[in-house]
Amino acid sequence: MDSRKDKIIPEVSIVIPAFNEEESISELVREISESMQGMLIEIIIIDDGSTDGTWKRIMELSSLFPLKGLKLSSNQGKAAALAAGFGESSGKYVVTMDADLQDNPSEIPKMIKLMEEKNYDLVSGWKKNRKDPAGKTLPSKFFNLTVRLTTGVKLHDFNCGLKVYTRNVVKNLELYGEMHRYTPVLAAQQGFSVGEKVVHHRARKYGKTKYGMARFFRGYSDLLTILFLHRYSYRPLHFFGGIGTLLAFIGFGISAYMTILWFGGESIGRRPMLLLGVLLLVVGFQFISLGLLGEMFLKLSPRPHYSIRKRTGENIRKEAQKGD
Repeated sequence: MDSRKDKIIPEVSIVIPAFNEEESISELVREISESMQGMLIEIIIIDDGSTDGTWKRIMELSSLFPLKGLKLSSNQGKAAALAAGFGESSGKYVVTMDADLQDNPSEIPKMIKLMEEKNYDLVSGWKKNRKDPAGKTLPSKFFNLTVRLTTGVKLHDFNCGLKVYTRNVVKNLELYGEMHRYTPVLAAQQGFSVGEKVVHHRARKYGKTKYGMARFFRGYSDLLTILFLHRYSYRPLHFFGGIGTLLAFIGFGISAYMTILWFGGESIGRRPMLLLGVLLLVVGFQFISLGLLGEMFLKLSPRPHYSIRKRTGENIRKEAQKGD
């Protein structure tokens, strides 16, 4: 008997990164269990290097609920924790939410319903009435506006931890750094449909926030990475070659001008423009070389340069296998 065929696949996997959330974990798991009655679920909590009793609480809850715990070796950040949870998940839908009780688990069935009705691949929560101090909400609004304008993804709240993904989206996401806040952008760039739903947001009940202003600066750095990779990850020569060609063209023009002056009998050995022309030529060719090297690495890379959103005709493949 093939054990894989007998394995029960949950309908929904709920992935929760946790860092020093000992006080809230038990209450959160009970709320999830009550909100998801009638659905086959698995809860995956990732202890991201907590220094309190979070892991002990996770182990206790794992014997009472359909819960799987992962303990990271150190505090590696939310993106790494989510990536670990995605790797362990197996549900048709994958939900992410924060462990601080500010996300309301009762919103999950509504978000899944919207996803099915609108045929979305990802539904992101919108904390329209956010229960946080102005020190968090104002920078967040500016951040969301910037991301919306630069990426073209029309969401109001990229920072909301409550999101629902299809299995196919999760398989195509690569998370690191502060990329967790950009999952709707990453999904949209690969052609997946992204929607948004207003969700109930609650004030923090225990402890204090783990995020400071530094996360916004890191977030902007990752935004530049996403914009660059989306436009040029599969055509690096277009970026580096464009810059290199422009610099080399200007350098060539300056050098040609200086050559004409030299033929006219002028001394150019001490002219700063001569050095500038030579410098621009050298730097321009270096940029072009970088682009060519990028193209070579891309060609040799075993990673596929595409993502598949849907499939059909699987029965043909199965019938062919039966025939063999």
